[in-house]
Formats: sequence, C-alpha cells, structure tokens
Amino acid sequence: MRGDLEWGSIPGLVRSAATRFADHEAVVEGRTRISYAELGARVERAAAACVANGVRTGDRVAIWAPNTLDWIVSALGAVSAGAVLVPLNTRFKGAEATHVLSRSRARLLFVTGTFLGTSYVASLRRAAGEGPGPGPLPALPHLEQVIVLSDDAPADFRTWKDFLASGEGVGSAEVRGRAARLSASSPSDIVFTSGTTGRPKGAVITHAQTLRGYEIWSELAGLRAGDRYLIVNPFFHTFGYKAGVLACLMRGATMIPQPVFNVDTVLANVASERVSVLPGPPTLHQSLLDHPSRDAYDLSALRLVVTGAAVVPLRLVERLKAELKIDTVLTAYGLSEASGIVTMCRRGDAPPVIASTSGRAIPDTEVRVVDPAGVVLGPDTPGEVLVRGFNVMRGYFEDEAGTAAVLDADGWLRTGDVGVLDESGNLRITDRIKDMFIVGGFNAYPAEIEQLLGLHPDVADVAVIGIPDGRLGEVGKAYVVRRAGSVLTADDLIAWSRREMANYKVPRAVEFVGELPRNASGKVVKGELRGRSPQ
Repeated sequence: MRGDLEWGSIPGLVRSAATRFADHEAVVEGRTRISYAELGARVERAAAACVANGVRTGDRVAIWAPNTLDWIVSALGAVSAGAVLVPLNTRFKGAEATHVLSRSRARLLFVTGTFLGTSYVASLRRAAGEGPGPGPLPALPHLEQVIVLSDDAPADFRTWKDFLASGEGVGSAEVRGRAARLSASSPSDIVFTSGTTGRPKGAVITHAQTLRGYEIWSELAGLRAGDRYLIVNPFFHTFGYKAGVLACLMRGATMIPQPVFNVDTVLANVASERVSVLPGPPTLHQSLLDHPSRDAYDLSALRLVVTGAAVVPLRLVERLKAELKIDTVLTAYGLSEASGIVTMCRRGDAPPVIASTSGRAIPDTEVRVVDPAGVVLGPDTPGEVLVRGFNVMRGYFEDEAGTAAVLDADGWLRTGDVGVLDESGNLRITDRIKDMFIVGGFNAYPAEIEQLLGLHPDVADVAVIGIPDGRLGEVGKAYVVRRAGSVLTADDLIAWSRREMANYKVPRAVEFVGELPRNASGKVVKGELRGRSPQ
C-alpha cells in the first residue's frame, strides 16, 4: 500500500500516476481519449494558469460543473497550485451556490455553461449580481474571477481556453515548486454539508486524510490497473471525486465520466467501453437490473459494484451476483466529516452481511455506539454512532462552535446517525438523529428544506420528513400550515419549490394541517408526523 507517505499530496499522486501509468488510458469522454501522461500535462497546464492568475497556497477555488474531463483537469489543476478545492452541488440553484461561495470566500470559480437546460452563469448573475464588490459578481467581493468551462463566456468572465492560455508564461519548475510546498497536513478540500440547523458547514479535509482513506478504499474494493470505471457518482460528492477520480489515479484505472444518470446511457457505456467497475447508490443498480432491454447489452465485463447511501435490499445483492455475474458487491458508510469513509464490507463477506450492514471500521479507525449520556453500548443495542481516526475532519471551516458541537476533546466525532454494531463489528445504520433522509443517493436535510419553504409568502409553519419511495428510496413530504386566507395548493407549492431549490430537496408530497405537533419545548414532534405517513 503506497498511501500519503509516498505521494505526499494530491499533486504528488497526479505526477506519480502520469509516470507509472503513462501510456494507460486515463479518461474517456466521447471521442476524446487521453493517456495518463497527457492528463498529467493538462493538469500541470491548468495549475500554471491558476498560478498566473494569482491563486495562492490555501486560497479556496470552487467548481460548479458536472462530471467531465474539464472538471477533472480544472479541479486537480487548482489543487496542484496549492488551492483548497470547494466543490459545489450541480443541483444547487444560484442562491445556494452563492451562499457556499460567500462562506468559503472562494477566490476563483470554475463553472459550466449550460447544463440540463439551465444556464449556471445566468443563475449566478441573478443571485449575486448586486452588492458592494467590484468583481464580476458584486455580492461576492472575494470572487475575483469566474472561468466558464466552454468556448463562450460573458465579457467579464473568461473562457476555459483563454484561462489556460494565460498560464503559458509560468514554467513547470514554478508549478512543481508550488505543489512541493504542500504538506500532508495541508487542507485539500472543503466539502459543505448541511447540519441540523440547515446552515451549510464546510468540513475541512487534508491531503493525507484523502490519500490514506482512498488508498484503503481502493485496496478493500480491489480496484486495479486496467479497470474501466464508469463514474456516475457526481464529482462534487466524495463518492465521485475521491472514490472515483483519485482512486483511479492511485490504481491506473480508466475514468469514464458520465454527467447525468440515465440508465440507457449507463447500459450503452458499460457495453461499449467494457466497463468493469460501477459504484453508485442502490437505485442505479436497481434501474440497471430492471431495464426491459438489459439483455440487449453486453455487461459481462462488470466485476465490481460498491454501493451504500441507503438501505440495500438483500435481493439486490443476490440479483447483481446471479443475473449480472458480478464477482464483488460491497457496501460502505461514510460522511463528509470523516473524509467520506468510515466502514466498509470486505470481499468475501456473505450477501446478508453486505445487504444488512455497512461493514466494519476501516483500518486505523474506531467506531462505537453510545447512549445519550455518552456511555458505550454493547452489540445489537442502538445508539448514536461515533467515529475516531485519521479520517475525521480538522473541523468545520471557520466555525469553532459548530466544530465543538460534533468533535470532543478525545477526537470522537458525533455523526448524528443512530446505528447498531453486531458481534463482528459490522455497523447497521437504523435511524438519523439529524432527521436526514436520502433521495436517490443525495442527502436531504429537513431543516434546510423547511427554511426554504418558509420563505413562501403563504406558508406559516412547515415540517418535512422523509417517506419511502419505490424508485428513489426516500422522498420528502411537507406538512404545511397555511397563512390565514391562503388558497395555496400542494401543486402550487411543489412548483414553487422546483424553482427555488435543488430538485432532490423538493417535497414530492404536501399535506396541509391546522397546526404542527410540538413538545413542551416547542420542537416539532416528527415521530408523530411519521406515524401519519405510510412507512
């Protein structure tokens, strides 16, 4: 196992991969096919452009774009210039993206042009076009430049081509010198994740944590040189970027980024590119198995599936092995505050273990379950899941109070999840203290959705819970108290929500009530609401 001691940093990993796997195919995007040597050269060119444009070590550089070769190059280029990467969810609306850009004080932003019919540039302008700042987006005074990952950009933004050209005067020695100044303990990225208050918090993760965690992931999964990895998990998520891009760099696997989940495209890619590795949420694999034309595609190269982020039916594991002849199916559990990886099943685990648990703690990581008083509980007793180890974040970005609320003096991280450990140390997540629910693999936080719904002029009070959904696993249901005299309908509110928030946050059901059930301290009793809804 190589790990952080050999690579030192993510730029070290990129250079190592460019040398070790020089002639191997690194990225396939449509007709574009580049080797690891060429990928290394492109990343170095992007890093040079970042240096030329004033990016300093420790500056935050954000990226708001779907899974593409340009995402890989721009993100790794920024990190190679010493920047701290801030990935933005492609499902964010302009206001949501603006909030994270403001909180992180990002100095530079890479953004896609139009994606799924939405102009991200126009969305940013609407949300951040007014304010005191002198830059291209006045409401974001720290944001000095916006680079559009296309050949067309507004006059005060820059195209990707022009940005790359601007770095031609920066030599390789200067770029590599910048990377050499990074240490294993330097922050590599800030992943923003909502907490129980609904206010996004940025988990700060270092180069060493990232490299060590995903070398372990690659080892446990059995990823190897020559694998062809279809990366459907979004790059803005740890599962896509670290268990995808970085894991491939570690092992010399070929990356095949797919910007949008579409089962027909997945089937076509798996068949035409001889895809062998396909991680993703259970909904992805269920869609694959149930596709009426599945047998028309050659899926015989598939050998490795890693899933999680939701309950995994035993039947799904059995079908993947029996119908698609997949050798290795694994489940895992993680959260942004723990570098995205905490527990993982091992190759050779029985299907019931893989389906009913998220496996055991990864090496050099401890997992315990405690009661509300912090007393450690025995096997098969539910309590809050705590994690300690190399993978636990340094803290939330510039948020001492938020950090103190989840990290104790002994290094234990409170996950907010309720779980059970069995006699063998396998973890089963049973509930969520944070009320979070998972929509097709995306974490949805009721507190955040409730805050957004509360902005509607006809909403007097609101509570959101997760309810079962046959396709997505869970979806949101909103219990709403209308303002006096309002004739707001469920369809009206859902349509409004689709304009104001990322689609996975939009409630699929709305029920109007006279009042919400609350306890003596005024908190909504969500258990009562869940009792009203079919589970």
